[in-house]
Amino acid sequence: MMIRAIAILSTAFMLTAGAAHAQTPDPSLIKQGQYLAALGDCTACHTAPGGASFAGGLPIVSPIGTIYSTNITPDKATGIGDWSEADFAKLLRTGVTKKGYAVYPAMPFPSYSRLTDDDVKAMYAYFMLGVAPVDQENHANGIHWPLSIRWPMHVWSWVFAPTAIPFTPQPGQSAQVARGAYLVEGLGHCGTCHTSRAITLQETALTDQDGTSYLAGGAPVDGWLPLNLRGDHKTGLGAWSEDDIVAFLKNGANAKEAAFGGMSDVVHDSMQYASDADLHAIAAYLKTLPPTDASNPAFIYDDAESKKLLHGDASAPGAIVYLNNCAACHRTDGNGYPGAFPALAGNPVVLSENPISLVHIVLSGAKRPQTQDAPSSLVMPAFAWKLSDSQAADVLTFIRTSWGNTAPAVTPDAIAAQRKSAIPVQGPAPPATGD
Repeated sequence: MMIRAIAILSTAFMLTAGAAHAQTPDPSLIKQGQYLAALGDCTACHTAPGGASFAGGLPIVSPIGTIYSTNITPDKATGIGDWSEADFAKLLRTGVTKKGYAVYPAMPFPSYSRLTDDDVKAMYAYFMLGVAPVDQENHANGIHWPLSIRWPMHVWSWVFAPTAIPFTPQPGQSAQVARGAYLVEGLGHCGTCHTSRAITLQETALTDQDGTSYLAGGAPVDGWLPLNLRGDHKTGLGAWSEDDIVAFLKNGANAKEAAFGGMSDVVHDSMQYASDADLHAIAAYLKTLPPTDASNPAFIYDDAESKKLLHGDASAPGAIVYLNNCAACHRTDGNGYPGAFPALAGNPVVLSENPISLVHIVLSGAKRPQTQDAPSSLVMPAFAWKLSDSQAADVLTFIRTSWGNTAPAVTPDAIAAQRKSAIPVQGPAPPATGD
């Protein structure tokens, strides 16, 4: 009896010690979870401007109304502090919360369905032990009945969301490309913005195996058009090298382009913290994506317009506006200053069929993200206060048809349509002075 009692006590002690050990924070796991949360850009949606980290409250405008992000801090009353790892994994992979209701697809669970068990475990450890709890109630969504009814979302998920299966590489993929695919298709959820959506709001493709609409460009978001990330020469990344992609993701700019709009937030909140190995993996994967239109020729620079400007010929509509307002930074040859002011010649944003981003930039201005390796946050000023609708349309049409660029003209009506929502990114606009 004595031996049995000692054995029972010994077992109880070992179980207690094991439980205590299981609850001991693992710094390396928490650190890995923090890194993964950064790659997943959780901050962008779950932190409102001026708000506490991950406490939610950010308004997300959707076709069915305004959705507010939720509190994902470990606060037990208002956050996810009483969630188990299984609860956490279920939300990430299936879009169903601990309370059993389905979230709206603004939360990219169709992409997160590919997360590995190890990554889910690390992220759970970070959000439970590495994030400060914040007592902040979730904001009621601005979605009206009957679209506010939640149960149809279960049906939506059943029809459109993929089965939650951890990512597996495609046959023949190198380890680097497979890692890039996992980050782009899964954790980074790039398709959420850069892939078109059907009328029922599901992404038309979740991976490259689903078709060439994947990452071929999405619908405008807050006045910005997510670009084509496939191999198209003019409107995609066909003319970009892997190093171009890495530089853009890490610093928000390269010799060809600068980040703006929502992509500035992605660079600032997420990509600047990615390791060089992961950035190169993302770039390697993106460079495997074929173009949507293989017949689309490569951009060919034409210096005819720059020669005219150099010799004082600004007779083309919009040319004098360009010289007075744009040439100092983007130069008369349209090539800009690499790493500082982006080139306009051959720029995918300039060549896009839809000019909404260009109109937004001219009216509201744009601001490059501030990063660890590029701490100077360069700003393009807003010109809504200075240029009329016809002047803005003329200068954008000039840019879209000069230096070898071939894109449709911009109309004054297109400028007027966006002017109402033009808010300068760098602060109050200067007063109009009759200039």
